[in-house]
Amino acid sequence: MVADVAWEIAPDLFALGPSGLTQTNVYFVRSGSSWVVIDAGWAKDASRIERAACSLFGADSRPSAILLTHCHPDHAGSALSLARAWGCAVHMHPDELPIATADFAAMVASAGPLDRYVILPLMRAMGRRRREAVLARSSLGDAASTFEAGAGVPGLAGWEAIPTPGHTPGHVSYFRPSDRVLISGDALVTLKVNSWAGLLLQRPGLSGPPWYTTWSPRATKESIERLARLEPTVLASGHGQPMTGAGTAEALSAYAGLAPDR
Repeated sequence: MVADVAWEIAPDLFALGPSGLTQTNVYFVRSGSSWVVIDAGWAKDASRIERAACSLFGADSRPSAILLTHCHPDHAGSALSLARAWGCAVHMHPDELPIATADFAAMVASAGPLDRYVILPLMRAMGRRRREAVLARSSLGDAASTFEAGAGVPGLAGWEAIPTPGHTPGHVSYFRPSDRVLISGDALVTLKVNSWAGLLLQRPGLSGPPWYTTWSPRATKESIERLARLEPTVLASGHGQPMTGAGTAEALSAYAGLAPDR
């Protein structure tokens, strides 16, 4: 797979990736005559995403929206630079907005173990003024926009936003009921991210989000069960190779621990 070429994994759904040690994915979705980007990779990925978009949709084409599953730096890293280049907004669940706009109190409230024991102590040690300057540089600012999950997905007719909190408070997944295509972000991934061997060796397999960056394990489990009940035919996750085919729904149901008759 060429690094800057997105490949079609379902009708009108294209994946750029998996790439890097974390096998990160960026998705492009065509909707009628327009298109959107779902998740924006790391900060260094902006030029790759632009080249892939140009190859898919043409040099002069611009997306109607950038959508985020959540606001961690491996999913929102290029969002601001792309929003500025393309002149579009970055859309997310309202509960992600405080993180997207670098609210330190919100970061504390939604911290996972890595944040609590490593990142936040370092940020406190640098002092308020320097910390605020660092946070300001990471904020999406006025580019950030919110939408309610039940009110439709910006730029994507026929898709639904499924609240899947746990990894973060406002994490959402995107679902197309007509053919049961699911973009799950980090609510559910296809890379063994919860063991060092799995991550370093890039072992495939269903996994919940990385425990070390996850806000609520209990909400995470409930969200995985919610996704399993959708019985997806395609699982396009934030990390790892997309899953397709007849066995996708069954594999997810088994992973979620749902009884066959539920």
